[in-house]
Amino acid sequence: MSKSTPAIRYAAITFDCQDPAALGRFYGEALGLPVVHASDDFVLLGQEGAAGLAFYRLADYRPPTWPDPAQEKQAHIELGVDDLDEAQAWLLALGATEPAVQPKPDRWRVLLDPAGHPFCITTLV
Repeated sequence: MSKSTPAIRYAAITFDCQDPAALGRFYGEALGLPVVHASDDFVLLGQEGAAGLAFYRLADYRPPTWPDPAQEKQAHIELGVDDLDEAQAWLLALGATEPAVQPKPDRWRVLLDPAGHPFCITTLV
């Protein structure tokens, strides 16, 4: 009995920041993109049904010091899924791992790729 592959789509690139609303306004104006979803800690820009650009509040955010590597760049990919449990199980079987902390597991899940980079799966997009 073969198992079907869950529907997974590129949803967004998310940038950590101190003020998601302010950064969202900047990129929204620069790129002509409307806000698709917003909360106190998260702003997603884009078009309904299309991949977007997101901004996430990080409590102890420190800006990148590029090109000095003292504080590296901070971004991660968002993958849109129809079913969090199904997609998570499939990605874990592919080699992802699940960190102990899950901020809002009913809305999105944080996983780590095989090299340790965090990425999110979400039903928001």
